[in-house]
Amino acid sequence: MLVIIYLLTALIIASIVVLFLQRIGHQLKESLLEKLSESRLQQQQALTEYREKFDERQLEALKILQDTLQKGVQDTRSNVKESLTDYASELGKRVEALTQTTDARLKEINQQVEKRLTAGFEKTTETFTDVIKRLALIDEAQKKITELSTNVVSLQDLLNDKRSRGAFGEVQLSALIRNVLPEQHFSFQHTLSNDKRADCILFLPEPTGNIVIDAKFPLENFRLLTDIHLPEAERSQAEIQFKKDIRKHIQDIAEKYIIPGETTDGAVMFIPAEAVFSEIHARHPDLVEAAHRAKVWMVSPTTMMAILTTARAVLKDTATRKQLNIIQDHLRLLANDFKRFQKRMDDVAGHIAKAHSEVDQVHISAKKITARFGQIEKVELDGIAHDDTPALIPPVLENIEGE
Repeated sequence: MLVIIYLLTALIIASIVVLFLQRIGHQLKESLLEKLSESRLQQQQALTEYREKFDERQLEALKILQDTLQKGVQDTRSNVKESLTDYASELGKRVEALTQTTDARLKEINQQVEKRLTAGFEKTTETFTDVIKRLALIDEAQKKITELSTNVVSLQDLLNDKRSRGAFGEVQLSALIRNVLPEQHFSFQHTLSNDKRADCILFLPEPTGNIVIDAKFPLENFRLLTDIHLPEAERSQAEIQFKKDIRKHIQDIAEKYIIPGETTDGAVMFIPAEAVFSEIHARHPDLVEAAHRAKVWMVSPTTMMAILTTARAVLKDTATRKQLNIIQDHLRLLANDFKRFQKRMDDVAGHIAKAHSEVDQVHISAKKITARFGQIEKVELDGIAHDDTPALIPPVLENIEGE
């Protein structure tokens, strides 16, 4: 059915092309005739003006022009006919090639469709089985999501209360500090000399000094500020109030927790939420500048970890410097001990060298004595053989005594 549709479409296109070419030929003919008429009118006007002087020449020229026009029209018709014949032949060839290509493609498509349908049925069966399994898992996950939503709502209700938020910030601050610093270098709920109680104070060596950390959690106006469903006017008002809250926190920390001689010349405002910290630094640089002027450093849990790590490195360096004098004293004592050891080692080496020399001398004497005993035994044997042993023994004994 599709092949028939393609053939009909190709024939219709060919017919349209032939009609279009015939129309072009007709228009060309009309154009030539119009041009011929215009030429004739011009020639008639010229003949009217110059008929008396150039009558004979005008008639000859008109005859020549007519012959030329007729010949041109005949040539044009023959060219158009040849062009239409060529176009028809080429169009027939293209339609035939298109038909063959279409048949081949249809066969390939049928084969591919059959293969894909078979594979699709198999995959559909497997997918249906997997879907049933995953639906069971989704049911379990839905139950867990429902429980989690309940827990999140409970956490949100908890954070709506200022005291609960404060306790949350203090607990988070406590966890961060206890995981990094030793117990003797910080204190929670520390009371200062001005009777103000700080959430935490870090006991760091000079020139840093003691640093007070106070946790602040300005969440209410931040939620209104970031709520895209609220009108723009309410969000603007929430932004103004949010900035007022931050400025008040900065001022309170600077007034309460920066005490000359007792603390360092700055304090830390811990913001437990990264989103609030990012909002301040990204969209409110005036608050950051105000905190710098008041010498109050705003930190998030991430930046607080970096500060605590630096403080730990400072404490470690200070402890190392304190132990340096002790290490140097022990090194001096060790050097003195080594000098005494060297002297005693030299004495022992001298004694060993002297003993070695004496041992060599004893060894030489032992060899000589052994040689003499060998000579004595030889002399005794000779004496037994020749009966003159008494005459030889005294010289041997004298030589041994001399040595």
